[in-house]
This record gives sequence, structure tokens and C-alpha cells, in this order.
Amino acid sequence: MLTILIDGLTYASWLFIVALGLTLVFGVLKILNIAHGSFYALGAYAAASLVGWFSGAKMAAPWSMVALLLAAVAVAALIAPATERGLLRFFYGRDEVLLVLVTYALFLILEDVTKLVWGANPYFVTEPYGLFGNVQIGTMSYIGYDFMLVVAAVVCGIGVWWWLNRTRYGKVVIAVIHNAEVARSMGVNVSRVYMVSFMVGIFLAALGGALTAPMISVQPGVSVGVIIVSFAVVIIGGLGSIEGAAIGALIVGLARALAVHTWPAAELFSIYVAMAVVLIFRPEGLFARPQVRKI
Repeated sequence: MLTILIDGLTYASWLFIVALGLTLVFGVLKILNIAHGSFYALGAYAAASLVGWFSGAKMAAPWSMVALLLAAVAVAALIAPATERGLLRFFYGRDEVLLVLVTYALFLILEDVTKLVWGANPYFVTEPYGLFGNVQIGTMSYIGYDFMLVVAAVVCGIGVWWWLNRTRYGKVVIAVIHNAEVARSMGVNVSRVYMVSFMVGIFLAALGGALTAPMISVQPGVSVGVIIVSFAVVIIGGLGSIEGAAIGALIVGLARALAVHTWPAAELFSIYVAMAVVLIFRPEGLFARPQVRKI
């Protein structure tokens, strides 16, 4: 049981970071970003490249953690503004289905871009994974990096919550979330809020990819599974809710861990079962915000 709990928390931690970015983008920009998994993949690939470069430069192993963070920052700083300013802003206020199709097209483009830049061969990032040693719990030994991921998820969740609820700019973002038209009429630069929020959301996606790069084989296709599971998390928790993303990630992580240890063939199926059970009783998700409907 302890092994299932720890494996579930580990899986939920990086998944929460990715889903947090997805739910933030939806909450502010009202976009179901299908390309979110591609930004996760870009973060993983950028992390693999930077860690390899740091290793080739004979830098000390702890610098590999800095490389992971820098990879996420680079993706957010370079790719997110170009995507939001150069593409998405032309579709704000349009039909939701159109926005889904636009982000799906972006997903397909970014999939090919990663293949053109990094090729089809897998990348392996080994340096950061051994930095935290092993943690002995009872008779079982666990990788310390897994517990670092849990701490990183908690820090990201608290950080985003504090930014939105305890800072002046965060309150401006919340005002835009509730009613962009009223916020614009009061002098808020809504366009800038959209860009900053999108950058933060993409940073979280890229950070999730960077942090999981040492645990997986970074190869074409990693974005597909991530976006499916991330959507399951935000649907369970409720679109636009930080608390919902946390609870949703825990539910998905524990359901997957239970399936892996008891019935491995049902790993992905268990996630859909958990989502279906929640939606039967709460079709809008566990923590969905009330939606204002115009009549």
C-alpha cells in the first residue's frame, strides 16, 4: 500500500504541474489548449539538450538541476510570446471549437518541429536523477528525486495561488478571468494579461517536461499521452480551478498506481474510470467555478 501511495504521489506531482498550466490558460484565455502537451515535450527536449551541454562543459552535477529550470524558462520566454502574439490573439472571442482546431493544428506543427530539431532518436537525461540519492522507508528504498518532484509540485501550486490571490497583478488577472470586458473598460491592459498568463501556463508545461525528462525516454510522441492525461485531470477537478487540478492529479495518480501494481493492463483504463465516476456525480468537475450565462 505504501508503494502505491508513493508511486501515485510521484506521478501526480509532475502531472499537477502540467495540468496547473493547462487550467490557468483556460481560466484566463478560455482556450482548451490541445498544444499544451507539445510545450511539455519542448521542455523535455530542451532539458535534455541543456543537461547534455552542461555535462559536456564538465560542470558539476548539481548544475544539471539549474539546466532543467533554464530549459523551462527558455521555452516560456521564446515560444510562448510568439505563439500568443503571432497566432492565438487573432482568435480570441471566436467559437470554442475553432480555438480547439487551431491549437490542434499547432500541436501537429510542433510535433514535426521537435522531430526536425532533435530527430527521431530518444534522448536520455541521467545526471539529475541521482542527485538526491535514495530514501529508505521501512524495508523499501525509493529514489530521492521522486520526493523532490512532490516538493516542486507543492511549491508550484502555492506559488501560483499566492500570485493570483496575494499580489496586485494577480488580482488584475482574476478580474480579467471574471469579466474581460469590464476589466478593459477600467483601464486594464487585457492583451498583456493574456500574454503573461499564457507564458506562465507554458512555463509550467515546460517545467513539467523538464522535471520528468530524467525519468523517461524523451522521444517523439511523449506529448500525446501527456495532453490526454492532463485533460483528464482538469476535467475531474473542474476547468479553471487550482484546487481541482491538485485533487484531480491525486485521483489520477493514485488510480494509475493502483492499476499498475494490481492490474498493469488497465493502467490507462483506470484513469478513464476515475474520470467517469467523478463526472457521473459532478458533471462540471469537483471544483468548477460558477459560469455566468448571458441571456
